[in-house]
This record gives sequence, structure tokens and C-alpha cells, in this order.
Amino acid sequence: MNLRQLRTFVVIAEAGGLARAEARLHLSQPAACRQIQALEADLGLPLFDRIGRRMQLTSEGEDLLRLSRRLLQDADSIGERARALRDGQTGILRVGATPQTIESTLAVFLRAYRRHHPGVEVHLVEEGTVRLSDRLSRGDVHLALITHDERFRYRTIYPVCALAVLSEDHPLSRHRVLDIAELAGEPLLLLHPGFGTRVWFDAACQVAHIHPRVLLESAAPHTIIALARQGHGVAVIPSTALLPREGVRAALLVQRGAAIGRWLTTSWDPQRSLARYAEQFIEELVAHTRRDYPGRGLIRRAPPPSRPNEPAG
Repeated sequence: MNLRQLRTFVVIAEAGGLARAEARLHLSQPAACRQIQALEADLGLPLFDRIGRRMQLTSEGEDLLRLSRRLLQDADSIGERARALRDGQTGILRVGATPQTIESTLAVFLRAYRRHHPGVEVHLVEEGTVRLSDRLSRGDVHLALITHDERFRYRTIYPVCALAVLSEDHPLSRHRVLDIAELAGEPLLLLHPGFGTRVWFDAACQVAHIHPRVLLESAAPHTIIALARQGHGVAVIPSTALLPREGVRAALLVQRGAAIGRWLTTSWDPQRSLARYAEQFIEELVAHTRRDYPGRGLIRRAPPPSRPNEPAG
């Protein structure tokens, strides 16, 4: 049994015979008759009674006609869906990102994206930077907004750098750029090691031979920002985190004059196919972040981290 045989069966049943169905089927009567005979043999049921030159549905044929129509409609729907998927008009796209990137970048970007691509469902997966690479490798997400990882293909988006957040009355609050050495001895409010910013900060401290005085490790940037605002220490956060408009000052952290950070990329696994609508998402996100990105004003005050070379093709 195949869809061609089912279509022949439905057309003949609706036309009331082979002669009337011939033009719609674009088949000769003998060829159409062979298809019906093959279908009846596969099903083990007679679908038509042959009365002279007429073909009349049997009771079994009447019962299967309704189901056959539904199957053909479903097959047509699959074909239409496949065409829409090829054209990038519809689909499901799972995008992994940190809470800060979702808040500062995707929340704004997706508003315009969904207006232009209403048929594409974007499902966001929230995770820390370190774990996002593993989720992308496992296929849990189609795209991940992560720092450069050699295992994946990618497009660069914007630099993400470490910022020091201080209360307005902190002695260092007048600085817009701070060398990491200036934090020696300061009580520090840091994120957990699962955050990329923490990894970069710890590496910079080792290079500078600084033993950080850690007051708190937190999984929430807003928690340490709130503590810094009340003068409990200096919070070290990624430039993707949104800052309150009042009560705090932020400074770009540098080492040897260069910003401490990495470039954010939108990455995908080259071993898995990338849908057309995913390609469109990447192109539009790159264009969106060229115009602006979180922390741009501060990051431009010092040489940014080295930008990874995008692979050709």
C-alpha cells in the first residue's frame, strides 16, 4: 500500500468510476485498475463491486474511504510543512543562552524577530556559560550564545567583558576603567565558577598574583549588584548583566591595559544540519548586535579582547 494507490482509490470513489476518474488521475484505465487491485490485495478486502462498467464502493470501501481522505490530507500537510521549513517560514528553534544574555539581548531582539517570522517558535533554554557548550554538543539546543569554542561553527556577536560594580560612595567609583590589581584587598562579590566571567577573573588574578578576598559567591548577578550598591563590596559581573540606573557605578576591568573578557558567539554543532530559519535567526541577530550591545559604552574605553577569526564558508 502506498499513497499513490490511496489517491487513485479516493479519486475513483469520488468520481464514480474509472472513466470519469481518468482525466484527474492522468492514468490509463488499465493502470488505474492495476493500482486498485494491488491495494485490495494488500488490504485483503474488496473496495469496489464491479457491476458491468460501473464500480461501486463495497461497505468496507466506504469505511476506508473516510480514513484514506484523512491520510491524504495529512500527507499534503506534511508536504506543505516541508516546503515552509525549506523556505524558513516555520519551525521550532531551541536557543541556549545565559540569563544575562536573554535579559539584555534576546528579550529585545526576539520582539522584532517574531514580528517578521511569526511561524517560527523560538524556545529559550537558560543555562550558565560552561554548561551551554555541553548542551549544544548533546543536541539539546540548536544554537547557543556562548564564548568561542573550537568544537563548533560560529558567528561572533559582541565582546563580553568583566565589570566591577561599586557603590556611588566607594573610593574607586570615580574610575570608569580599573586595573585588576586595584581590587587587591577589596571585599569581592563574585559569581559561581560556572560563569564565564568568574573563570576569566580567576585567571587574571593568577596572572597578577592576586589572592582575591571573596565575601560571597552567588548564582545571581542581581544579588551581588544589590550588595555592592549597599557598600558591602565590589561585585564582578559580565557586561551582559543589566545595571540599575541609580545607586551604583560600573568600571571596566582591565589587565595590562586590555579588557578582561571574551567574544560572545552564536554557535552550532557542524555535525548537525542547520535549518534555514536557524540561518536567518543568526544573520538577523548579528545585524541587530552590530548596532548596539550590552556594556558597549564601557567596553570601548579599552582595547577589547581578541576577536576569534570566523571560519570561511
